[in-house]
Amino acid sequence: MLGACGIDCSVCDIHLAPENPEIAEKLVKIFVNMGYKDAKPEWFHCQGCSGDRKEHWSSNCQIMECCFDKKHLENCSQCSEFVCDRLDKFADDGFGHHKEAVERLKKMKKGSKNDE
Repeated sequence: MLGACGIDCSVCDIHLAPENPEIAEKLVKIFVNMGYKDAKPEWFHCQGCSGDRKEHWSSNCQIMECCFDKKHLENCSQCSEFVCDRLDKFADDGFGHHKEAVERLKKMKKGSKNDE
């Protein structure tokens, strides 16, 4: 399962946390260090962009809303505006897996152009 932004949900800690207490505790430590002193394991859950929005990590994710709700695409690589400012900011927010996600989409976009 791939998020609109290119995150591979099958290896996403937030997606895996409900079934893996070690991952959930690791996330708690990370978030406490980021200043969220009341972080709890039950915070971390996500069914992916195509799942229940109540179970999405960020139910108001602008990337997901644009891709899925507005443009009805499977992921951002299918968008005529790819790579947009929103994805550029996401890739450059300091989280390495966000940069990797956008790079994954770029490879997908390049692959689809080669198929044409």
